[in-house]
Amino acid sequence: MSERVFDRLEDLLDRHGVQYDVLRHEAVHTSQQAARVRGTPLASGAKALICKGDDRVVMFVLPADRRLDSREIRRQQNWRRLRFLSREEVFELTGLEPGAIPPFGQLFGLPTLCDRRLGENERINFNAGDHCISVGMNYADYVRTESPELGEFAE
Repeated sequence: MSERVFDRLEDLLDRHGVQYDVLRHEAVHTSQQAARVRGTPLASGAKALICKGDDRVVMFVLPADRRLDSREIRRQQNWRRLRFLSREEVFELTGLEPGAIPPFGQLFGLPTLCDRRLGENERINFNAGDHCISVGMNYADYVRTESPELGEFAE
């Protein structure tokens, strides 16, 4: 499944005329490991988190040096509950393990809510369907291609 997600991601980026770099590397399982192996700032990592707010499943995309601000999101979205999907739920929905999910909710039929502070980075980096594959691209191209809802979702 992971290779198929990478292929779908490449197809999406190619169709939108996005220039991007692919880096194959040792397996990484934390944002810190990923930044180190990529040689990029931690804040440029686009961390994709799949959550359920009341009955709605969404993807949040945050700078990798920040955490989800659950209380603020519940207030903004008028949700009573917000939780991360379990590892099993994430796999069932995406075919991927947490940490390997690219920040494109449209690949999985999910709305994408992106913390606007990710845009403080000209380039963003993320795992692309595999713990051993990273993609780097311009943030402006990401927003143009994904059209996420921008807001403040991180602390």
